[in-house]
Amino acid sequence: MKPAGQSGEVPARSRRADAQRNQQTLLTAAAAVFVTSGVDAPIREIAARAGVGMGTIYRHFPTRADLVVAVYRHQVEACAEAGPALLAGAGSPLTALVQWVDLFVDFLVTKHGLANAMQSDTSGFDALHAYFLDRLVPVCAQLLDAAVEAGEIRPGTPGTQAYELMRGIGNLCIGHDSDARYDPRRLVELLLKGLARG
Repeated sequence: MKPAGQSGEVPARSRRADAQRNQQTLLTAAAAVFVTSGVDAPIREIAARAGVGMGTIYRHFPTRADLVVAVYRHQVEACAEAGPALLAGAGSPLTALVQWVDLFVDFLVTKHGLANAMQSDTSGFDALHAYFLDRLVPVCAQLLDAAVEAGEIRPGTPGTQAYELMRGIGNLCIGHDSDARYDPRRLVELLLKGLARG
């Protein structure tokens, strides 16, 4: 009888972990392409960035809508996890907030193409939007609260302020797809400067 691990077969748990890592790599590549080229970017561009064949993408995501929704969820989770990590590692809560907002703006570029990709699936879009709010509003509130406590931004009503800030940033990002001359990041930067004390 061969000792465990010497049969030449890869354990099922290890295969699942590899598949999960490969899918995360693919979603990260797709998110980066969507940010620069929009959700209608050619699948071959995503495959090249991920270092996989186009068949691999279609095997995981049979339709473009499947891929866009998966990238959307992937980015929501990345934004949610980034908040506490940035708060722990940045020089100040305000710096963490600015860095988080930069990630959030990248996410919004993908989000604005989601409605077109999902077309008639209104209930699916609404469910994703609710998931987005449930995951990200508390993270933004945590960053804002920390910056208020550090005396870096003006105090307000943190719970409401987080939603309002995210909504304002979202509104500033509208129109980026249709006008290459418009860079929402400059206006978002001005908005954040307006929050800062002094």
